[in-house]
Amino acid sequence: MLMPSIFRENLFDDWFDFPDFRDLDRTERELYGRHADRLMKTDVHEHDDHYEVDIDLPGFAKDEITIELNDGYLTISAAKGLDKDENDKKGKLIRQERYAGAMQRSFYVGENVTEEEIKASFKHGVLSLNIPKKEAKAVPEKKTIMIEG
Repeated sequence: MLMPSIFRENLFDDWFDFPDFRDLDRTERELYGRHADRLMKTDVHEHDDHYEVDIDLPGFAKDEITIELNDGYLTISAAKGLDKDENDKKGKLIRQERYAGAMQRSFYVGENVTEEEIKASFKHGVLSLNIPKKEAKAVPEKKTIMIEG
């Protein structure tokens, strides 16, 4: 059942937030929600001639993000790994809560849009895309052939 989101992801999260020690691996992330490792929070703004898409990718660097356009689908992927050698140089690691993994999201933008027309920038953990609106190719009407007899 969907409930209105006033405070967090669920109306009753603040009132009934009892610790459940059976699910220690599912931790609450206050800023990015419960499933931050599998979700790219996205805002899409429509203008007369283009769309503006803002995707939150906190903790990722520009070189960890790839954008591909294939058959009209724009796919944004972000992958982050933890370097084990870096941890050894800093001393013995007691607890590690940094995110490591990959996420991906796709949007249909139309088959008329090309890679050169899409503009992308990445600042302060937010990927901003400017995607032009293109008229869809007219689908030819189906013509029926009459059967004699």
